[in-house]
Amino acid sequence: MDAQLLSERSEIRLSLYNTSLVSHSSASPEPGFRFNITRNVTPMNDKLPLIFDGHNDVLLRMSRAGEAGSVEAFTKGRNGAIDLPKSQAGGFGGGFFAIYIPSVPGDIDRFDAMNEASYDLPLPDPVEFPQATKIAQIQASILIRLQEIGALEICTSSRQIADCFERGVLAAIMHIEGAEAIDEDFHALDLFHSAGLRSVGPVWSRPNCFGHGVPFRFPSDGDIGPGLTGKGIELVRRCNELKILLDLSHLNEAGFWDVAKHSTAPLVATHSNVHKLCASSRNLTDNQLSAIAESDGMVGVNFAVAFLRSDGQKNVKTSLDLVLKHLDHLIDLVGEDRVGFGSDYDGADVPVDISTAAELPNLRTAMRSHGYDEALMDKLCHKNWLRVLEKTWGA
Repeated sequence: MDAQLLSERSEIRLSLYNTSLVSHSSASPEPGFRFNITRNVTPMNDKLPLIFDGHNDVLLRMSRAGEAGSVEAFTKGRNGAIDLPKSQAGGFGGGFFAIYIPSVPGDIDRFDAMNEASYDLPLPDPVEFPQATKIAQIQASILIRLQEIGALEICTSSRQIADCFERGVLAAIMHIEGAEAIDEDFHALDLFHSAGLRSVGPVWSRPNCFGHGVPFRFPSDGDIGPGLTGKGIELVRRCNELKILLDLSHLNEAGFWDVAKHSTAPLVATHSNVHKLCASSRNLTDNQLSAIAESDGMVGVNFAVAFLRSDGQKNVKTSLDLVLKHLDHLIDLVGEDRVGFGSDYDGADVPVDISTAAELPNLRTAMRSHGYDEALMDKLCHKNWLRVLEKTWGA
């Protein structure tokens, strides 16, 4: 059924309701993200195909703003890259909503160094489980609250995501970026899984009990330090048992190959780019990309300018041509069925022309001008994500 539904995307025109669908009363807002779908009209609508995205940091931003106010702001419009009005304006169908544990205050200041010709940011200090799990619970609660008010739906199957597209509901995957909030006995993993968790990145760019990430270093590859620990290998196996997707983004190269050795699932990097085009330690070498292709996995192109640009700079005046260059290289190397987007919205500096979800029509226009046909547009925008999710999670 999913394939039939998705094959109709190029025959569908998206007509968006006015944001007045969202209640402005003091009561819980009414669901605001609804598509009015009609058939047999031009496929060249700039809000189609819907874009399903491999990574955002909305929950971190909302947790810092305070749960009650931020939930309401998500439905009416918030100071950030993703909310319901912006999703409506840009044809953003949903994606991976990351639960991310920030490092100690002040670490964010280190990222200013990424405007230098070369840089090597020191790894942040580890975050202990008691602190991490409390923060993770807050962010998970925000996502659940957004579902309760009808702003989105937490999805645990590719069929459910496709159904959300048909019903005009924002589709969300609960994702943990950096497994500090998971204990070594995996009790917390089981609890988060029961709440809808279906994707885990074992590390962010700092060490934890499961493994080692890459520092933000340019120019550099990811061959930096040891990979997974023994507990990290156990985490891989437990995620395989629970059919939780394992995200390779932020793992160093040794950790990448450890996952490739021990995992039975497709290899997926939800928000990473091409090292040959941008020599950041965060990006993937052609050898890594070939391994992803051999596993029938997936790469989501990251919009972060520091991972797009050949000079590694955080300059938002970056052409969308660079996004297309990374797409082209990935299509050539891993195949057109294994490439999508992983924007890093609300977590990175991105090109000004796609600064929020509302500007995503600019990306579709650039893709069409570049020569991508509608079948390829469908794959890159969402079908490839649904394919790899079905292969990882099951039907």
